[in-house]
Amino acid sequence: MLSSELMERLLEFRREREWEQFHTPRNLAAALSVEAAELLEHFIWASDAPEEAVVAQKKRAIGAELADIAMYLSYLAHDLGIDLESAVRDKMTVNAERYPVEKAKGSSKKYSEF
Repeated sequence: MLSSELMERLLEFRREREWEQFHTPRNLAAALSVEAAELLEHFIWASDAPEEAVVAQKKRAIGAELADIAMYLSYLAHDLGIDLESAVRDKMTVNAERYPVEKAKGSSKKYSEF
């Protein structure tokens, strides 16, 4: 959920390079998956170290992966005509119904397991 100014800069960056032709929904979704895996890679095998230490050590690289994810997600939402902020609000409403506080508080169970 980028500001409108930053989104315009992102779209202009893509236009200048004529990358729209490569940014099909399937390709953007695949790129999101790859970038999410690259984010996870920073945490793999880190079970012996506290996550805070991993983040402190790799914060810049983790931020770069998060930026890649945000950019691809923003392109995909824009290209599909999805207002990401509205989609998040709608999903929060659904999740509030699926995970009422009295059942979900402190639990990692899926709503179908309550």
